[in-house]
Amino acid sequence: MQQRTIKVIPATHPTVSGEHQSSNAKRRVAGYARVSTDKDDQFTSYEAQIDYYTNYIKSRPDWQFVKVYTDEGITGTSTKRREGFKSMIKDALDGKIDLIITKSVSRFARNTVDSLTTIRKLKEKRIECFFEKENIWTFDGKGELLITIMSSLAQEEARSISENCTWGQRKRFANGKVSVAFGRFLGYDRGENGEFVVNREQAETVKKIYRMYLDGYGTTEIARQLTEENILSPGGKSAWNASSVLSILRNEKYKGDALLQKSYTSDFLTKKHLKNNGEVQQYYVTANHEPIVSPEVFEMVQAEIKLRKGGHGRLDDDLLFKGKLKCAVCGGTFSRFVWHSNTTHRKYIWHCTERYMGKKAGCSSGNFSEDELKVIILAEINKIITPDYKGVLEITNKEAFNTTELEQKASALTDELTSLSAEIDRLSARNARTEANLSQELSELEDRYNEKRSEYNNVVAEIDDKKTRAVIAEKFLKDLSEIKEPLKEWDDEVFRKLVDRVEIKSSKDVNVIFKSS
Repeated sequence: MQQRTIKVIPATHPTVSGEHQSSNAKRRVAGYARVSTDKDDQFTSYEAQIDYYTNYIKSRPDWQFVKVYTDEGITGTSTKRREGFKSMIKDALDGKIDLIITKSVSRFARNTVDSLTTIRKLKEKRIECFFEKENIWTFDGKGELLITIMSSLAQEEARSISENCTWGQRKRFANGKVSVAFGRFLGYDRGENGEFVVNREQAETVKKIYRMYLDGYGTTEIARQLTEENILSPGGKSAWNASSVLSILRNEKYKGDALLQKSYTSDFLTKKHLKNNGEVQQYYVTANHEPIVSPEVFEMVQAEIKLRKGGHGRLDDDLLFKGKLKCAVCGGTFSRFVWHSNTTHRKYIWHCTERYMGKKAGCSSGNFSEDELKVIILAEINKIITPDYKGVLEITNKEAFNTTELEQKASALTDELTSLSAEIDRLSARNARTEANLSQELSELEDRYNEKRSEYNNVVAEIDDKKTRAVIAEKFLKDLSEIKEPLKEWDDEVFRKLVDRVEIKSSKDVNVIFKSS
C-alpha cells in the first residue's frame, strides 16, 4: 500500500493584506478623499487629503500610483450622488486598481449597507481597501467584522447629526424663523439679517400674475405672455411654464405670511423629502414681512383656483372659449376647428366634441361660428350691465352666502363632540377598572360620535364653500361695477372677467352662466 503524502501547492494569486504585501509585485493604488460640505473652512482639509494621499502612495516602492478620486461638498450617508466615489469603484471593477486607501470608514460611507456591499463587491475582484484611521485592511480575517462595527457606528453618527439638524430646524420653525432660497424666489431679496426685502421690479411681475389670473387668464397663457415680454422666471430662465405661475399664485408668502414645514425628510439615509400632509407639525406665521399682494387679492385668487379646479373656466391655453363652452344636450365640451382654412372664407367653428367623435349619436347641438357665439354672449352680458341688476345681486349674495346659522350649528356640534369624547374617555376608564362589560355602551357612544363628526365635517365644508363663492361673487360685482354702460362691441377682457361658462343647446337656446351664479 502506497504511503499517504501531502503536497503543498502555492497560491498563484494570494489575497494577503496590503500591510504584508511583497515588494516584488507592485500594486496599483488609488486614494479617496471627501469633505462633506463645500464651505471655505473645509477647502484646506480637502486639498490636504489629496496632497497627502498622492505623496503617501508614491512614497511606497511596492505601490504604483493610479489617482486620487475626490468628492467635494457631498454628504456621506449615501453613495448615489458621489460621482468621484462611483468613478473609483467602476475603475477598480474594470481592473485598473488593486488597492484603495481612504482616511476612515466614515469617509468611505456612513451607510452600513452601502459600505459592506461595496467592499464585498471589491473583494470578489481581489481589490482591497485600507482605512487608515481604524487601521483596517479588508483582506484581514478581522477586516469585515471591524468594518461592520465601524460602519454601524458611522451610520448612527449620521442619524444623530440628522436628528440634531432636524430638531434645530423645527426649533427655528417654532420660533417663527422664516427663510427661503432668495436666489430662486421672485419678488423678494435677502436683507442684512436674513429678512424679506421687497424687490420692487420683481414685485410688479408678481402683481401682474395675480391681476391676469383674476382677469380670467389661465396659467399657460400667463406663462406665454411673460416669456414673450422677456421677463425672467424665478430660476432666472427666459422661458416660463404654467407650474411656476401656479406656484406663485398659491404661495402665501406673497401676502406677507409664511407656512413653515411644508415638507419633511422621511429618511436620514436617502434624504428623501415628502410633502407634509399632517405627518409632522406645521407653523403659520402671520404678518411676517411686507406683502406684495393684499390678503383680499390672495384669497380671491385661491377661490378662483378652487373654482377652476372644479372643472369650470379652465383657461390654460390661448383659445378664449377653450373649456368654457358646454353642450347642454349631451354634457360634452365644445372644441374648435377651421372651415375653409386655405381660402378667403376661412372661419372658426365650435361644435360638441362628443358628437363629432361619434360618442353621442343623439346629440343635436349643431355647429356655431365664433362670431355668431360672440354676438349671442355679448347680448347676454349687456342684459346685466344695469344698476338694478347690480343692486338685486348685492342683496341676493348677502342672503345666499350668509354663514351665521351654519357657524352657530358648527359651534353647537363642537360642544357636543367634546362632551361625547369626554364620556367615551370616562366609560373606557371605568371599563378598564371594573369587570363590568361596557363594550356595547361604548360602541353606541362611538357610533354617535362618528355620526356627529360626519355632520360637523359637512357643515364646515358648506361654510367653506359659501365663503369661497362669496369671494368670487364679490370680485364679480367689482368687475361689473367698472363697466358703466352696455358694450357696443365684443371685449375679450370682459368675457374673461364675467363669464364662467356657456351652456349651448341650439342657436336659439344658449345659456350664459356668470361667475356670480
